[in-house]
Amino acid sequence: MSAYTTVVVGTDGSATSYAAVERAAAVARDSGAELVIVSAYTPATREETAGAEDALGDEAYLVRGWSPAEEALRTAEDRAVAVGATKITKHAEDGAPVDVLRKAVLERKADLLVVGNKGLNTLSGRLLGSVPADVARRSGVDVLIVHTT
Repeated sequence: MSAYTTVVVGTDGSATSYAAVERAAAVARDSGAELVIVSAYTPATREETAGAEDALGDEAYLVRGWSPAEEALRTAEDRAVAVGATKITKHAEDGAPVDVLRKAVLERKADLLVVGNKGLNTLSGRLLGSVPADVARRSGVDVLIVHTT
């Protein structure tokens, strides 16, 4: 089997998702592949942002033009670099995690998708679906589900 050329990994900023990022970075490093770190998010409403700005006063700049996905991507990139990945792209997009990951796989012509197993063995995950289960069924490429919990 040939080495992977593009590896997509999802992160939501949780410790478990960073474990998946580190595994994906190791695979990308060993394959000489590009690592695409993706974070799906839902932007805050204007009312939520206004409330935070009111509460922060002079420090309101902290909530303007920023999303938690950006911080998650910065941290994920730092972890990937520490593992030895060298070709790294980051991408944040508004949307449901499964849809955003599938879109990234298609747009980047990825041949491996890496996700953590969070939610895979929970009751709600079995009843309602989970990100790892859904991407494994719907991604169309190899999927590595990293044991993170």
